[in-house]
Amino acid sequence: MATHPWGRSQDIRLRWWNGGLELKRADKIYHENENVSGVIIISSNSDFKHEGITLTMEGSVNLQISSKTVGIIEAFYNSVKPIQLVSVSCEVSGPGRLPSGVTQIPFEIPLRAKPNRVLYETYHGVYVNINYGIRCDIKRSFLSKDLQKMQQFLVQYKPGFNATPQLPLRENRKPVSFEISPSTLSTGASGAPDFLLRGHLDTVCCNITKPLKGKVIFLKCAVPIRSLELQLARVETCGCAEGYAREATEIQNIQIGDGDVPLNIPIPIYMVFPRLFTCPTLITTNFKIEFEINIVIIFQDDHLITNNFPIVLVRE
Repeated sequence: MATHPWGRSQDIRLRWWNGGLELKRADKIYHENENVSGVIIISSNSDFKHEGITLTMEGSVNLQISSKTVGIIEAFYNSVKPIQLVSVSCEVSGPGRLPSGVTQIPFEIPLRAKPNRVLYETYHGVYVNINYGIRCDIKRSFLSKDLQKMQQFLVQYKPGFNATPQLPLRENRKPVSFEISPSTLSTGASGAPDFLLRGHLDTVCCNITKPLKGKVIFLKCAVPIRSLELQLARVETCGCAEGYAREATEIQNIQIGDGDVPLNIPIPIYMVFPRLFTCPTLITTNFKIEFEINIVIIFQDDHLITNNFPIVLVRE
């Protein structure tokens, strides 16, 4: 609620088409060099004066150093400077007066990266976040509060685009076979019971739009099993003046075997990559976003075995 200079109550609302902050595309997904379009809808119960209407499109990579690496206080004050990918501002209307009722102002802004920058895919991580949004500002006199609304949208690579050219695409899609037993584990996993697990992944170079598939089978196990789990983890690396901080965090965990898994029965592996929390594998000068799959075996005595598989995500 804004107060009119002469004391009269004036209800002014700023929103997008269909209420709230929505863009023309329902899924809010855009590719580089496309036009981000929508409609500004201003609703007021009386005419009002403004000092200008502007639209701003921004996109950036926000990096945060892990407190495990540099300490809690240092992490708070020494966050890595954001990397700006896109910044465009345009004037929708100069100073003027808008009539009472509903005013619709369509807009269209080209989505282009700043010079020497690349538009990376939208990604929500723990230490790395890549976000894009459009902000509408209505400037008003010093006696009235400015109005502002913002809407985030998603940037997605076109199929076949690879922001990290050194990563493989189609040429490395062979199935990967593996075997897990006490003899294949590191020395830190001493005390593991006698068991043998064999399996395969269809590929470790995965199309992000398709599920990860494979199979595992227990050939022998000397003790009962409590759970067999498939874990997806992100490995985020951030650069700073002192060096690089690398942290792995869990994205999702799927139980593929509950209780004492029977021997010699294939167990399917099937995992869908979650939207926003994954993106095509990205390796840049200042940061990296990589992914891993962990096969976790938990025995009834709470002994835990983990086997790690680095994977590469691409969009095709």
